[in-house]
Amino acid sequence: MSDDLLTSFEGTLLLLVIALVAHEPFRWLGLYLGHGLDAQSEIFAWVRAVSTALVAGLVTRLVMFPVGALSEVQLMIRFIAFATGIAIYLGTQRHLGAGVFGSATVLLIMQLIMQ
Repeated sequence: MSDDLLTSFEGTLLLLVIALVAHEPFRWLGLYLGHGLDAQSEIFAWVRAVSTALVAGLVTRLVMFPVGALSEVQLMIRFIAFATGIAIYLGTQRHLGAGVFGSATVLLIMQLIMQ
């Protein structure tokens, strides 16, 4: 493929069509197969618990054993930002965006102050 196709309207349209063809059938299949499922069933409770545990494990790994630019931030700053994010999340009636934004803001400000 030439660079012109990747930056042209036709190239963008082609990528959009490919993404829709690859993605949409599975959405419709999931809608059809999941129509009669009870979202409050035990299997969904188990799926929520497993996904929550995976996210908790990944966040813990990021805080304790960071890679890349985050590894240059002191451990105490990462802990404070993490705790602040949880406090904001709980204080805003479990608004995930507020917790993530607050945690990132604290991390950034503290790192700038410590330099």
